[in-house]
Amino acid sequence: MNYLKTKTAYTFFILVLSLTIQSYAQDKPTTININKNWKFKIVDESKVATKELFTADFNDKDWQNVQLPHTANIEPLVVNNQWQGICWYRKLVNISKADASKKVFFELEAAMNFSKIWVNGKLVSEHHGGYLPIALDLSNYIKAGENTIAIRLDNTDNEITGPKPLKRLDFNMYGGLYRNAKLLVKENVYISDAVLANKVAGGGIFITYPKVNKELSTIKIKTNIANDSKKEQNVTIVQNIINNGKVIKTYTSPILKIEATKNVDNIAELSLNNPNLWSPNTPNLYVLETKVVLNGKDVDVQKTKFGIREFKFTDNQLFINGEKTFLRGVNRHQEYPFIGYALSDNAQYRDAKKIKEAGFNYIRLSHYPQSPAFMDACDELGLVVIDAIMGWQYYNDTDAFREYCYRSASELIRRDRNRPSVLAWEVSLNETKMPIFFMEELHKIVHTEYPGDNVYSCGWMDDVYDIYLQARQHRILHPHELKNKPYSVSEYGDWEYYSNNAGLNQHKLPKDIRLEKSSRQLRADGEVRLLQQAYNVQESHNDNLNTPAYSDSYWVMYDYNRGYHDNIEASGIMDIFRLPKFAYYFYQSQQSAEQNKILKIATYWNQDSPTDVTIFSNVDEVKLYVNNKLIATQKPDVNNISTNLKHPPFTFKLNSFTPGKLVAKGFINGKQVAEDVVKTPESATKLKVWVDESGKPATANVNDVLFVYIAAVDKNGTIDPNFKGEIAVNLGNGLELVNVGAVIAEAGIATAVVRVGNVPGTVPIKVTSDSLQTTYNFKIK
Repeated sequence: MNYLKTKTAYTFFILVLSLTIQSYAQDKPTTININKNWKFKIVDESKVATKELFTADFNDKDWQNVQLPHTANIEPLVVNNQWQGICWYRKLVNISKADASKKVFFELEAAMNFSKIWVNGKLVSEHHGGYLPIALDLSNYIKAGENTIAIRLDNTDNEITGPKPLKRLDFNMYGGLYRNAKLLVKENVYISDAVLANKVAGGGIFITYPKVNKELSTIKIKTNIANDSKKEQNVTIVQNIINNGKVIKTYTSPILKIEATKNVDNIAELSLNNPNLWSPNTPNLYVLETKVVLNGKDVDVQKTKFGIREFKFTDNQLFINGEKTFLRGVNRHQEYPFIGYALSDNAQYRDAKKIKEAGFNYIRLSHYPQSPAFMDACDELGLVVIDAIMGWQYYNDTDAFREYCYRSASELIRRDRNRPSVLAWEVSLNETKMPIFFMEELHKIVHTEYPGDNVYSCGWMDDVYDIYLQARQHRILHPHELKNKPYSVSEYGDWEYYSNNAGLNQHKLPKDIRLEKSSRQLRADGEVRLLQQAYNVQESHNDNLNTPAYSDSYWVMYDYNRGYHDNIEASGIMDIFRLPKFAYYFYQSQQSAEQNKILKIATYWNQDSPTDVTIFSNVDEVKLYVNNKLIATQKPDVNNISTNLKHPPFTFKLNSFTPGKLVAKGFINGKQVAEDVVKTPESATKLKVWVDESGKPATANVNDVLFVYIAAVDKNGTIDPNFKGEIAVNLGNGLELVNVGAVIAEAGIATAVVRVGNVPGTVPIKVTSDSLQTTYNFKIK
């Protein structure tokens, strides 16, 4: 009896809650995440009647059920025959009768590459481009009840979007709906979408900063309000600036009269006393809450994160909020092993977090627009960004191609213009010879879409663009004759140490020696070659500091696959599984010790280790002990290649290898502030498991993907870098192993790529290799 009463009460509570939510949804805009329960299939269209695939009554029960973000094809670790072809997605969406009478918008954050979209059997969109959002107004296609969305994706080589064919491409363009999807239900009077509105320097919400300083700053807010009702409407706009959850400034507009089917702009200027400015060291963010009020009711509410900052060049040097700032950066490709581009939002954040923790304050996005979640992380963490349209070694002399590039430039700016992290817009086709008129139009788009001062276009050619991105890797040696414009070393440290047409002396070396001296070194290539990579980045970064450049960006942060090549491009300072190489610690050491005190002994200290011990640190003195005996005390090594570095490495020359323990102690002004210990590896006695969370724990129900690392360790917990064993990985319910093929250790560490299911809790992971085994409790939030 008690059970029945409890059950009845619970049912009544759920019913009331459901009605409350429905009522609330009728008063406010509603965002419906539709990442779940898509039907998916790779289709050979020569064998099916394609005209049936988009119909509402097509039977897709035998199709795979998937959740977004989703890759069209799970690839092997080394991808040299990437899948290209046609795939289809279908989804049923239920719309209430109340919502069907409102505005219904649909957005795909990305869809690779040429898409066609049908709703209830009617073609709604054809779209070229796989990196920018597809935004659609479905109000005239949606009905109350069940609706069918069908999407056809084609990621084969495309003459309109480029780049050059995959078999000759230096990176991979993985297929699928690899980012998020959502429906947005709004009243008929609403804040427009910046892309859908298609207004130059308008649409949606556009935030700029006419005045920026730490005493008083001005925030200019341009808001576009659309009236899709059948009569004139009178509205007011309320702007609330929120800091740490509290409203600190409010603006209310006069009454705005909007004719039926028309739209109007409202411009507000708000001043803030003693604002918290945004910079790489202090990435302070505010929230702008914009309300559209009609007949005393909030009919639309939108929140926009923003940061108050000024990027200004004086004598071609960068000043952020009046402070001269050198940007030390890196390039990034967005792929993961096996799943390609289909990263969860959490995984995007983790990638950005590792870039920040490596000591960088800047990232050049290569060579395409990247995820909104990654951009969010750059805003939050303090990573200055050069934001790029898609382009790499491809220009097609057709109107269709040029219009695609022009549209991409406009839509990129409309998507990301409110982000404090964006310094400049790379509206250029990388490593591509482009006609002047084409570059001039792209440059013009930047300044018409984002009018005002301190707005910058950039490109790899020194014509037209505001900022010159010089890639020293292509025999364009320092110094380059500048045309009195800011200068960034956009790619360095890789190609000039690899190719016989590179920028240093590699053409004079035999190929086998070039490979040894290259920056392209896998973790499996061993300690000597990883130290060579670290030397290369030290030498080239040091050289950059001797130029007029205001920034540089190493090529590249993470190892990645290339469409044309049969091995992984290994110049990353972290491997494709996001494990660090020695070069990672060099960059860490270039931070100020006030930010983070770094001390890293770059050796495994085994029989194969060099007896010259390199230590990366930002302290001013290091003492090295071998088996508790003080060997030497050193100041930073400023000889030879390190004269421009703020924190040159320390090098201790030992006479011979002595098994045991190395201890490095770091001092600043005579006070010990850091310590690192390396012990000679002994025979492995157990397996160690850890998870890369990087600020975002494993999360249920979002298609999260994480790296689970498994290492063979000795009794001291020291990893054996020579362990190359195969690991059997047994996952409990709620986890899925994504790896293609065996999980095999590289330099002592194996990586399992694990997808998280929809239920929080603790799930066991059992790992085994011969006689070694352990169980790890994987926690899901």
